[in-house]
Amino acid sequence: MKEFQVKTTKLSFNRHNKEVIEVSLNIELEVKNAILCVRLAGELDHHTAEDLRLQVNEVLETQPIQHILLNLEHLSFMDSSGLGVILGRYKVIRNKGGEMVVCSISPSIKRLFDMSGLFKIVHLAEDESNGLTVLGVA
Repeated sequence: MKEFQVKTTKLSFNRHNKEVIEVSLNIELEVKNAILCVRLAGELDHHTAEDLRLQVNEVLETQPIQHILLNLEHLSFMDSSGLGVILGRYKVIRNKGGEMVVCSISPSIKRLFDMSGLFKIVHLAEDESNGLTVLGVA
């Protein structure tokens, strides 16, 4: 089991009351039995999507990964850039003959997945344990 951890931070300046607002995405990557478990916390948007893409691609290129399990339990926001990076990683893993499972998803982010049609190609699981079962590893 190999673990990687990255913290990405974006700072934005509110010019009206001159305060700095910190928005971040925490990315935890863990490899379990050829499954890349990706745990996200914070906001996945156009400021943080590229960092997620780079981190996941690095693991996919250097480790024998067959499937991806995406845990979104602590993800508070996602925009279309986040959907794009997820779809791109799905295509990479699908080309290797693997599957992607999303688990522990909030109602608002689930609605985004529903509207985008991603659940037509990506499996949904209640939690990480069920996601591993879907992938045949539990």
